[in-house]
Amino acid sequence: MAKNSKSLLISLTILFFITMVTSKSPNFSQNPSLQALGPNKQEKLSHLHFYFHDIVSGPNPTAIWAAQTPTSKKSPTLFGSIAMFDDPLTVGPERSSKLVGRAQGIYGSASQSADALLMTMNLAFVEGKFNGSSLSVFGRNAVVEAVREMPIVGGSGVFRFARGYVQARTLKFNATSGDALVEYDVFVFHY
Repeated sequence: MAKNSKSLLISLTILFFITMVTSKSPNFSQNPSLQALGPNKQEKLSHLHFYFHDIVSGPNPTAIWAAQTPTSKKSPTLFGSIAMFDDPLTVGPERSSKLVGRAQGIYGSASQSADALLMTMNLAFVEGKFNGSSLSVFGRNAVVEAVREMPIVGGSGVFRFARGYVQARTLKFNATSGDALVEYDVFVFHY
């Protein structure tokens, strides 16, 4: 009887391993067709133009310094300083012009030798056909350059599967207050 039990156990073990090797397990990854996105989904290129108001002074700043190292204030570039922002995006350069969205994210001084920020932000739109949609931007912003380019790494809503870039141009910077007005041109591929 022990011999039969041992043979049965070996047979069941072999059968178990054969079943595990040959059975279909759930897929971690698939390659769906573009038709899965919906009918007639064709990639579009959109150009958005707006103004970014970064206000660090006054009673209601839209950007605040959230962290600094003990040596940040001694550094000519404020290396190691990190700010959190919720900046208005407007149609025109005037702060009072129509609000089209908000830039929400973090920038940090990431260079010891140049005025360059590491920026990670969502451009959250509240107006028109892009209302409720957002773009995600992540990249280097060398703020003293006339034009800076940062990549769009994704998006949501209308901008699902987005890719492209933004160009930033500083129009005004107040060295005393730290407030800045930046013009943005966004070129984005989306469905």
